[in-house]
Parts: sequence; structure tokens; C-alpha cells
Amino acid sequence: MYTFIGVLFILTVVIFFHELGHFLVARWCGVAVKTFSIGFGPEIGGFTDRHGTRWRLSWIPLGGYVQFIDDDNVASATQKSFDELTPEERANSFQSKPLGARAAIVAAGPIANFVVAIAIFTAVFALFGERITAAKVDSVMPGSVAERAGFEPGDVVVSIDGSKIESFGEMQRIVATSPDQPLQFGIDRGGAAIELTATPERKETTDFFGNKVRRGLLGIQRSSAPDDWTLKRYGPLTAFGRAVEECYLIVTQSLSYLFKLVTGRESADQLSGPIGIAKIAGEVASISFTALLTLTAVLSVSIGLLNLFPIPILDGGHLLFYSIEAIRGRPLSQQAQEIGLRIGLALILTLMFFATWNDLIKQQLM
Repeated sequence: MYTFIGVLFILTVVIFFHELGHFLVARWCGVAVKTFSIGFGPEIGGFTDRHGTRWRLSWIPLGGYVQFIDDDNVASATQKSFDELTPEERANSFQSKPLGARAAIVAAGPIANFVVAIAIFTAVFALFGERITAAKVDSVMPGSVAERAGFEPGDVVVSIDGSKIESFGEMQRIVATSPDQPLQFGIDRGGAAIELTATPERKETTDFFGNKVRRGLLGIQRSSAPDDWTLKRYGPLTAFGRAVEECYLIVTQSLSYLFKLVTGRESADQLSGPIGIAKIAGEVASISFTALLTLTAVLSVSIGLLNLFPIPILDGGHLLFYSIEAIRGRPLSQQAQEIGLRIGLALILTLMFFATWNDLIKQQLM
């Protein structure tokens, strides 16, 4: 039940606002919209607004779409020929709009995902605050990287590579994403400032949800003393700034992982597909609504970023076509675009298959 509720909530929020971004900018640019659908397949229910748009909820909740008046299919992969449209339909069609307007309509979906994520993080930080644990070393594991580097219980990390550290979580995030990379730690040891150099060791660990992940580790534990953690509350503007920072960190960490994956420094078995996401969503939903909101924001950023990749069939692929059109002064031929879309579809299906295979392997190992 928790899995069903968690997945349904996350998919509905992420998909609805992504498609709403496309819809609102399309309306603003004068494009007629035939259908706004959450989900695919047969309609469960819906209504038609005064502009003639059919708002519908469909049975397969694995996506959604906005279909313009000149779209030949629900994926907006191809448009009808102008010869098939009436003069009124031509005036309100997507393909009749200037290049800038078309690009804005396409980009609006991913941008909406980032806006929603920032709004959710802002609300969470402003209403519930953030638990901050001091970057204080409670214990050092024998034989660990930290012990060899000279860390001692009671040390407080104040900086890493010159950047100020304000919490154990912030330090942990940097260490986890910097395996095999030397880091310079600024330490406050009983009032004395010292410098230590340590290279986080790449190790496989189990995260909070039971997933196997590889990350950088030093071999230190945080302090659990009540005096070493606080509930930090933010005003609306500060909460907004923290929300933007959180989204930026998600994007940079995702891009860093992909870069390491392409360059052979990371393994692709860290990718998760629908099964893994459903499992996490169910476990998060069983914790609290706040945790579910936070996961929704994280996945909204991820979906927005993924859709900006220059892969045909994704929004980023359409933007790539428009960039080529801007440079050439004319669009690619319909045949070239169809070939690109087939290649893009093959890439996405391959990625989905591989990620789902990873999920199944992880489930068998648990």
C-alpha cells in the first residue's frame, strides 16, 4: 500500500507539472492544445475546458503528454502536414510558430520540474527546518583512511579544500562523491587549527533503503550527543536559497556520476529503474509525508535534467534539432528527424532495460 501511494503521488506530481509547463507556454504562444493527459492508454475520466482541451486521467500512470492540434501522435514525435490542416488550425499549430516560441514550449517542461523542486524544498525548509549535525568526529575506525590521516575523536572539520563546512552531512556529501581523490581538511582540535590530508576510499555500502552503492569513505562516525545537533529554521528567502542550493547539488552530483560513468571511473550498476524507484518511494512514504515530499523534489530535478539531455525523443533532443535549425537557417528533413527519433527511442529503451535489470539483480541479492 505504501509503495502504491508513494509511486502514485510522485509520478502524479512530477508528470503533471512537467506537462503543465509545456501546456502553459504553448497556450501563451497561441498553440491550440487538444489533450492534456496524465498517464497513457484508455481514459479513466476527464473533462473538456472552454478552449477545447480534453483534460484526462488514463490507466497507465507511467508518463503523460500534451498533444497539440497538429501532433500526429501523443508523443508529439511527428506533426501533420500543413495540407491536412484548416486555415484556423494552421494559425494555432505548433509548427507555425517561430523557432524561439517552439524552443520555449519544449524547454518549459524540464524548467517546470526544477521550479516545482525548488518550491517543495523551500516549503520543507521553511515549515519544518533542517536538522544540522556538527561536523564533529565521534570515533575513528581502526585501520581506516581517517586513522592513517591522523583524525582523532573530538576533531571538528571546519573546511575541505578551502571551502567552509557547516555540518557533518555537508562533509559526508563531499567525501562520498570524492573517492580516490585527495582532500585537504581544516580541523579545529581543541581550539588549535591543523591541516590533514586524506583520500576517501571507494567502498560498497548499503544505504538507508537497503540499496548497494559505492561511495567514498573516511572511516569516521558523527557525534550523537544532543549538544552537537540543532534544528535550523529558515525564513522564506533563506529557505529559497537553500532550495536552489539543494537542486544545484543534485544536478552537479548527477552530472559528475555520468561523467565518471562515461570515462570508466564508475560502474553502471548504480543505475536504478522503475522497480528501484518504486521500492524507495514505498519505504519513504512509510516514514513521513515530509520525506515523500523531499524524494518527490529530488526525482523532479532528476527528471528535468534527464529530459534536457540532447537525445532525440526527449525534450533536449527537440532542442538539439532547433539548434541545428537555427544554425542552418532551415529545419532538418523529416526523414533525418525520424531517424534521430528512432535512435533516441532505442537508446532510452536500452537504458530502461538495463536499469530494470539492475533492479531485478539487486532484489535477488537482498
